[in-house]
Amino acid sequence: MNTAPLAWQVGGVDVVRVEETITDLDPRAIMPDCTDAHVAQCSSWLQPAFFTDDGLVRLSIHSFVVVSQGVTIVVDTCVGTDPERALPADPAFLDRLAAACPGGLGGVDVVLCTHLHFDHVGWNTRVVDDERVPTFPNARYLFAQAELDHLALDDHMDVSEAAVQPLLDRGLVDPVPTDHQITSEVSLVSTPGHTPGHVAVRIASQGAEALITGDATHSPLQFSFPELAASRFDWDSEMSTQTRHDLVKRCVDRDILVLGTHFAPPTSGYVRNSDTGVAFVSHHTS
Repeated sequence: MNTAPLAWQVGGVDVVRVEETITDLDPRAIMPDCTDAHVAQCSSWLQPAFFTDDGLVRLSIHSFVVVSQGVTIVVDTCVGTDPERALPADPAFLDRLAAACPGGLGGVDVVLCTHLHFDHVGWNTRVVDDERVPTFPNARYLFAQAELDHLALDDHMDVSEAAVQPLLDRGLVDPVPTDHQITSEVSLVSTPGHTPGHVAVRIASQGAEALITGDATHSPLQFSFPELAASRFDWDSEMSTQTRHDLVKRCVDRDILVLGTHFAPPTSGYVRNSDTGVAFVSHHTS
């Protein structure tokens, strides 16, 4: 596993990807309707970065550290180590994340979770001396109000006790609308379907633009085939499919750098029309 961080500059905004783990999976475990034909049609740009040569999807779990106008934002906090989860975690991830944040973990101002699934909230807290404490001691934690409302009704991934409620109890949570502005360069974009209050993150600075996808898409293959829903995990797959169609329209043939929340390195690229349909053209950082 190569855990060296990737970095991008979007106008005046710095973005760093910090990897927790990459797992190669049968794509049907995420997208049940995915076929070999889907993969073959896109193989020229899909493999080997995003799918292995033998047809497994490369599912990356990572955080993005976004620094805008002196504000340090961590987007999604991965799996963590407690409680035990099906996907493997790397305890050294927290050291890598601290190294990527100006001022370390204590220098983080905002933690934004695109949604409240276990692989996006795991390091919101950690256990120190038998007490569950915030991992980022000086941060405000932003969750979409719609996500909190839904979590109160259905904590089907069992995240509240470890990753949400301790922060609510300490008054560290700011419930926000799905179009919330964090800085004048960083804002949320409503992308519902995977969960009710799911958000992507838009970065717009000095004429440059980027979009962090969250789980609106798990693989760039879904830009070519938006109907390939993560229906095993979606709250509303019809809605998530429409969200992907909307994202394609938003990004295709525009200079919007797409940063995939579950895309393996190079993680970033551009949505482009091609002779064989919509493609994802990888962007390799220096």
